[in-house]
Amino acid sequence: MLLSQTVPLSDSSSTADARRVGARMAATLGLNETKAGDAAIVIVEAARNAVIYGGGGQLVLTGTKSKYETRMDILALDKGPGIADLSRALQDGYSTGGTPGTGLGAIRRKADVFDVFSNAKGTAVFARIAQPETSPEHKYSMEPAGLTVPISGETLCGDNMAWDLNADRCIVLVVDGLGHGPLAADAANEAVRIFQARSDEAPGSIISRLHDALKKTRGAAAAVAEIRPQSGTLIYAGVGNISGSILSNTLSRSLVSHNGTLGHVMARVQEFKVEWPRDGILVMHSDGLLSRWDLAGYPGILARQPALIAGVLLRDFRRDRDDSSVLVMKGASAI
Repeated sequence: MLLSQTVPLSDSSSTADARRVGARMAATLGLNETKAGDAAIVIVEAARNAVIYGGGGQLVLTGTKSKYETRMDILALDKGPGIADLSRALQDGYSTGGTPGTGLGAIRRKADVFDVFSNAKGTAVFARIAQPETSPEHKYSMEPAGLTVPISGETLCGDNMAWDLNADRCIVLVVDGLGHGPLAADAANEAVRIFQARSDEAPGSIISRLHDALKKTRGAAAAVAEIRPQSGTLIYAGVGNISGSILSNTLSRSLVSHNGTLGHVMARVQEFKVEWPRDGILVMHSDGLLSRWDLAGYPGILARQPALIAGVLLRDFRRDRDDSSVLVMKGASAI
């Protein structure tokens, strides 16, 4: 289950809008009263900070639910001047805008996971509200984060994603329904349904099943990546305009998708097997992101939470004329 909502942040009224959207997502996810209350505080403080100090921006809320854990990821993105003294800004009572100065400090206290990245291009604040379910001690070897944002004027996003994780195998899907709007969302949702039913299969097999299933839809581009961190391998198969890259401290490698549209035209399915470095970071995205993005101008960002990396990519390299999606995955031990 993956839920995503984006709230524009432009003025003080945006804070109330963000809180209402967050409350609906918390109810849909089934967060208990305490966790829903924590989420509300984090959303209000993050939205207010983005408006007051960043001149506005956007709040991206992502909800995921598994048998182990329910999560609400809260990401506030702005293009303001950045935070000059981050360590001081995290202290309660510090403010440069005439406010009580409880924003970042309150967010850090309420969040189960907290991270912030700030430079001259803006600030990204990430907080996760996590509610353990059946197995609170369960740990994944990989940590994914995914963001989907519809084109301006639409409420449904034609991009989608899903993943299945266990101790020694992690497999992810990113899909871009042809065009945008409800029909594109229908195609992407069908791809997610098939992936969830067949996630135990190899990437190439899943792509073939998606091609057959999407013939009744307008079609989609999709890519599937399987990571086996213990053996240090990644297998990738894709058709259409989904881009994939492996980043690490020593390399940057692009992953290959073949031309075509699943459900309509697909010349062949081919799997590519490559080395997965111990410090590897997987980035997958639709063509709603510029293909020539570069994080070289963001020192230290690869050491941050996957959601922060995805958020900065979305904020600074997004195309405005299409749905957009970004998935970032890295080893849980590296966070």
